Amino acid sequence: MTPEELRGLCLSFNEVVEEFPFRPEISVFKVGGKLFALTSLDAKPLTVNLKCDPEDAIRLRGEYPALIAPGYHMNKRHWNTVTVDGGLPERLVRELVEDSYDLVVAGLPRAERLRLDRP
Repeated sequence: MTPEELRGLCLSFNEVVEEFPFRPEISVFKVGGKLFALTSLDAKPLTVNLKCDPEDAIRLRGEYPALIAPGYHMNKRHWNTVTVDGGLPERLVRELVEDSYDLVVAGLPRAERLRLDRP
C-alpha cells in the first residue's frame, strides 16, 4: 500500500478529517474529534498507528511480530503500530484501518454514531 492509498483509505470513511497537530509531516485522522489513525506518510518504512481490541492486538502481534508492534507513543494495550510496506496482505491492512475507525465510532455518543450511519 502506498502512502497515497493509505491516506485515501483513511479519508474514505464518513466524516473523517485529516489534521496535523504535532508536526506538518504527521497525519492524524479523526472521526468525531477522536483519533483513529496516525502516520507519517513520508516515513520509510510506512507505518500507521491504529486502535485495536486488546485481545486482537496481542494476537496480531504474535502472528506478525516483524510487522505489527505495540503502538509507538500510544497506549500499548489499545494501539498497534502496523508496517504497511507490502509485507502484510492489503486486505488485512484495510480491515485493521476499518476496525480502528469502528472502535472509535463505537465510543462516540449515540446521536453522533447515528449521524455517521454506524449504530
